Amino acid sequence: MRKMHKASSLTVVTLRLGNNCKIRKGKGHLWKRVRAGTKGKVGKEVIEAYLAGRSEVVVVDWWGSYYLPLKLYMRTTPGRRKVMDVDTKAESICEEVIARNPGEPEFHQAVREVVGSLGPILEKRPEFVEERIIERLCEPDRQIIFRVAWQDDEGQVHVNRGFRIEFNSALGPYKGGLRFHPSVYLGIIKFLGFEQILKNSLTNLGLGAGKGGSDFDPKGKSDDEVMRFCQSFMLELHRHIGHFTDVPAGDTGVGPREIGYMFGRYKRITNRFEAGALTGKGVGWGGSMARTEATGYGCAYFMEEMLKTLGESFEGKTCLVSGSGNVAIYTIEKIQEEFGGKVVACSDSNGVIYDDKGINLETVKRLKEVERARISEYTDSHKHARYEEGGNIWEIPCDAALPCATQNELDEGDAKKLIENGCTAVGEGANMPCTHEAIRLFSDAGIAFGPAKAVNAGGVAVSALEMQQNAGREAWSFEYTDQKLQEIMKDIHITCYETAEEYGTPGNYLNGANIAGFLNVAQAMLAEGVD
Repeated sequence: MRKMHKASSLTVVTLRLGNNCKIRKGKGHLWKRVRAGTKGKVGKEVIEAYLAGRSEVVVVDWWGSYYLPLKLYMRTTPGRRKVMDVDTKAESICEEVIARNPGEPEFHQAVREVVGSLGPILEKRPEFVEERIIERLCEPDRQIIFRVAWQDDEGQVHVNRGFRIEFNSALGPYKGGLRFHPSVYLGIIKFLGFEQILKNSLTNLGLGAGKGGSDFDPKGKSDDEVMRFCQSFMLELHRHIGHFTDVPAGDTGVGPREIGYMFGRYKRITNRFEAGALTGKGVGWGGSMARTEATGYGCAYFMEEMLKTLGESFEGKTCLVSGSGNVAIYTIEKIQEEFGGKVVACSDSNGVIYDDKGINLETVKRLKEVERARISEYTDSHKHARYEEGGNIWEIPCDAALPCATQNELDEGDAKKLIENGCTAVGEGANMPCTHEAIRLFSDAGIAFGPAKAVNAGGVAVSALEMQQNAGREAWSFEYTDQKLQEIMKDIHITCYETAEEYGTPGNYLNGANIAGFLNVAQAMLAEGVD
């Protein structure tokens, strides 16, 4: 037996069966799967048990930027039924998506992450391939782009671009937030919408998926300017939304203020108080208690459940939480006030604050929720704390890291630093905050990793609960809503954990979340036919 080493931690093995025996890779080959040994080892007796009559062997253990379970394949001999090569099919789908959507790297990344996990389910359910479920899932039902013109306080006219991507409604009405930020363009909205499909599916609350927003920047704008923009934005958006059609909510740059202005204009245009047409509303006019806290609380709930499977908890752990918006603030709150952890650093787009005594949440809330100030002003109230302009939060030693700011904020270099400093758990509070390479390093190092579509699902879960309250004309207490959220996040954790085990990758929450979320949507799409 000869061993050939690759750059991965796995070992590629081939048995000498004569002059024709080769390691083969490339497109167009059709391989039949043979089960290999455990932990990346291919035992000689396993190979010999399956190789009678075959002459060629290949081992495939790498695709894109992700490890897949080690697989041993044999090329079929003439006359035998050929079996699809799932990995080649996955690569073909990704190439097709990239060709159809050029210049959208965030969307490409999101698709690759999901498709790279689906090999086991596609082998078990080949009808998903035959009916081109993945290809249909990657193509939005509808892409809406529109002009948003508005006047500032000086009477100057500005023009921004608005988006709404209605991605998939197999499980329910389109559901997903609106993001107002200068970085917004079609690729960002599509990546967010694609992630939303599986995230919403994991909640089991009957939600389709969509996403929207604008390249408008609310920072530095007066309330009147934000109001005029939101009213102009809704002038077009109102044509496409509704309780049974598409239900937007908030996201980066869109909070209760912006939702209020948009709902007021929607009500005026349509001449009806349709509370379920938007979520994230104020509690006094159709909103839900705990909606503001939901994403951050949900992040902490999921990570606490994940740590329990390792016999651990947040108790006594030193944590880093990037960002200082809603997700970060309420992740910090739950970790420190209920689970006994200590968060020593948070950040904003300008820099990082480090407080070895633990972040003072009252100060952060005042700066960010009331004064809309920069995190650098934290040191005005806490002289012992240290602020670093343009600093990198991931260089600070910690036990658990929770990126809660924005996409791709934690890269390969950051992952190496976290591993070197002894980090044992990472949870994605933001949407896709870790790059492919970072996730791969966490996997290699055995670090517990919670993917965004599971960890980040608390916000949309409570949005769905808000829709339930609106439909029943009810108003639940904070405690009852929070209890429901905790139950939902526990259920999502169990689903991801058990699905990862069922499909041969125990402890891999990324695979578990992708497969479980995909399966719900794929089965509904099959049942509903081709449309």
